[in-house]
Amino acid sequence: MTADAGLAAASNATFVAAIILYAVAMFGYAVEYAFGRKNRLEQPARQPVTVGGPPDVSESPDESDENDHEQNNLNTNLTPAQAVLTGRVATVAMVLGALAHIASVLLRGLAANRWPWGNMFEFIVAVCLAGVIAWIVVVARKLVARRLGLFTMLTTVIMLGVATRVYTEAGPLVPALDSYWIAIHVLAAIVAFGIFMVGFVTAVLHLIKRRWVLLTERKKRISFPFTLGQRLPLAETLERITWRLHVLAFPLWTFGVIAGAVWARESWGRYWGWDPKEVWSFVAWVVYAAYLHSRATGAAGRRWAPWIAIVGWAVVLFNLFGVNLVLGGLHSYAGV
Repeated sequence: MTADAGLAAASNATFVAAIILYAVAMFGYAVEYAFGRKNRLEQPARQPVTVGGPPDVSESPDESDENDHEQNNLNTNLTPAQAVLTGRVATVAMVLGALAHIASVLLRGLAANRWPWGNMFEFIVAVCLAGVIAWIVVVARKLVARRLGLFTMLTTVIMLGVATRVYTEAGPLVPALDSYWIAIHVLAAIVAFGIFMVGFVTAVLHLIKRRWVLLTERKKRISFPFTLGQRLPLAETLERITWRLHVLAFPLWTFGVIAGAVWARESWGRYWGWDPKEVWSFVAWVVYAAYLHSRATGAAGRRWAPWIAIVGWAVVLFNLFGVNLVLGGLHSYAGV
């Protein structure tokens, strides 16, 4: 069955619209990040200063930082209130981008008359949609300041830009994917992958904030990207969000791996065959299991946990790009 050209064109148009709106949101959040006031809920309670002792600056910026911030506002003629308004516009752009993104995925499925994740391009697009929705939920629940959407939107735009490099015209599924399991196994992997993407962002921000605090305490020179830490939430906040995201995504990934084994049994007569995609999916599972274990084993383990989460993200990226484009195997359905 050939794809509906009109619906396919509409899917492509809404896909481009989503990227543009995400880029607008990214710029708006960048303005709010740079010039907006810090959220009081993200600052630690002020500690009483012991007579003769130094102030506690373990998690709060120097007093001069706030003065520098106000001076920057004067120099740019941009007030904190205007920055907040820009952040609200960015949120609207992000939500509209998500709606365009949803429309693109649905139109793609209707154009091809199948589930809209049958090749590498469609998989990346669906993963980014899952990640954006996860981030919108995080912000809506007021777990972090919305201006951190700068980093989520940046990651999303990069991923969608990469997707355009492996673009595939809408068309029928390859015979091996023509099964009801594509709605179970692949969907679980997509949702888990998208949440892992957001967890990767918060893990990186956690490390930046942690390093910024350390350099501030030691009164050492701070260079980019650690200068970003001044405007980030508490390290504990970022660490907690990273943990929650991975706790949510890990069972989905586990289910996806198990469902994939069952599908393999139906398709190829075995549950496991050491195919590259199977191997690297399991490696990702082991790494993320190690992250959860490390996070739950006290201060020493928690110190290394965000690094393990970043390694996990690198593994799933290799599973997506390396296996599909380099290693090959029975699961190479990139369509490029």
